[in-house]
Amino acid sequence: MPVHNDDVAGVFEKIADLLEIRGENPFRVRAYRNGAREVRGLPTELAGLAEKDPDLTRLPGIGEALAGKIREILETGTCQTLRRLEKQLPPDLTELLRLPGLGPKRVHALHYDLDIHTPEQLYRAAKDGRLRALPGFGPKTEAAIVSALEAHLSTEHRLELATAARYAEPLVAWIEGTDGVDRVVVAGSYRRGRETVGDLDILVTAADADAVVNRFVAYDEVERVQSRGSTRSTVFLRSGLQADLRVVQGRSFGAALHYFTGSKAHNIAIRALARARGLKINEYGVFEGDERLAGETEESVFAAVDLPFIAPELRENRGEIEAARNGLLPDLVELSDLRGDLHCHTVATDGHGTLEEMALAALERGLEYLAITEHSKRLTMVHGLDSRGLLQQLERIDKLNETQKGLRILKGIEVDILEDGGLDLPDAVLGRLDLVVGAVHSKFHLTRARQTRRILKAMDHPHFSILAHPTGRLIEGREPYDVDMARVIRHARDRGCFLELNAHPERLDLTDTHCQMAREEGVLVSINSDAHSRLDFADLLYGVSQARRGWLEAKDVLNTRPLPELLQLLGKTM
Repeated sequence: MPVHNDDVAGVFEKIADLLEIRGENPFRVRAYRNGAREVRGLPTELAGLAEKDPDLTRLPGIGEALAGKIREILETGTCQTLRRLEKQLPPDLTELLRLPGLGPKRVHALHYDLDIHTPEQLYRAAKDGRLRALPGFGPKTEAAIVSALEAHLSTEHRLELATAARYAEPLVAWIEGTDGVDRVVVAGSYRRGRETVGDLDILVTAADADAVVNRFVAYDEVERVQSRGSTRSTVFLRSGLQADLRVVQGRSFGAALHYFTGSKAHNIAIRALARARGLKINEYGVFEGDERLAGETEESVFAAVDLPFIAPELRENRGEIEAARNGLLPDLVELSDLRGDLHCHTVATDGHGTLEEMALAALERGLEYLAITEHSKRLTMVHGLDSRGLLQQLERIDKLNETQKGLRILKGIEVDILEDGGLDLPDAVLGRLDLVVGAVHSKFHLTRARQTRRILKAMDHPHFSILAHPTGRLIEGREPYDVDMARVIRHARDRGCFLELNAHPERLDLTDTHCQMAREEGVLVSINSDAHSRLDFADLLYGVSQARRGWLEAKDVLNTRPLPELLQLLGKTM
């Protein structure tokens, strides 16, 4: 069976978890966690990379030891180190680490003192009041664990959009290999560009439905066939992702694509419009009585209710139907509209590409400018730059700009916003930059009022340009900090600064609704990769997808501007 990047990263993360619970060397633990992060962030599958170049140490953050384990995992699906650790600890124990407030030391205590090694056992112990007897566990902690477990045990299994794509794309390619297949499209939340995907709804038109179904269930990553019929089937992949196949007739393809793309609320609204006209819309077509009027294309379905085509990303029943009726649908931004990237790191801090390598990668992506924005000195764990280090970086950028053709390197910094709203570097240095990207990296649990004041004060700084990943969230990993985004967006408008849409698949921050708010207030959004390696520029695709869900047009995006206009907006000159 093929092994995906997420499979390799999952092995590394489980090793790190088990080592932490056992109290092993923290540097060894960190090496596995860093390796997992780098592998998961690769836009290209490791299996393909290993075939082209067996020396995996060329990859960012991968040394010889991890490279050897990657090769072992690609060949066997696991590695001896994990198997050895799994024999020493219960397999479900690491799931407890996913719960808020439960670090390795607490999980160690739960296991060794109360013989707990599954979320279900922990839930029973917490409900029985047995946790509070342990050091570091009081009634409040116990209550918080009960609440977190109730949410955890009922949560639908969902994958980040970028992760789902790594499973969807090869599955689509596999189905397309069936003789007689015409079209294969993944519908549902995947097609709408949702941040996370719960399942894959795959629609196919083909001459032989049986052949498609047979090939679908024979896919080598299918772990379990849930159901199988003449034109449809449901399977679960080894990743846990559910995939639903439907083979439809060509004359119904547009209607089925609209129906299974959703959202449910959008579809209900469209069907209501149809009923008002004496029509019926379902997955088979548009009907007036028994007469079939349309359904071969999505355009024909929309036209039946006097609407133009509505892009899948907008179909959430958040005003798109009214906008379509009034001719006010946005001309959504495209990846090709981006002229540059304004958030990027190199080996000078926690990146894995040199200045020259990152510039070359950006140039190969067709970008016209790239801002180098290293971390500032407060982030010591990632070797943040102090004033001296930043000035040395600026000299290197000047030299590269003298020789680099086709790409302008902009001088920037991702400066920490301190708790009091100050910035982590002095004005004398910040004033020498083309742009200053301010970011919150600490004190996430301030009250809403304090967190909002902190960010507004930072934005008032004369050199402040862009607010990075404005809510601080990590999808499925960390809740956003409590901040009044409406005030932040209005303040950005009044102050004349900008908001970032961080395209990293774990962030996608701004949210789609905040993008809409920014658009309505006239605040430009910068779609940035936050690249830490030359491969990370591929994440811009997911940033654009999020921007489209937020109704953004090219004119609403800062880095669609040509360089002279961008510099003018930043208050700089050529």
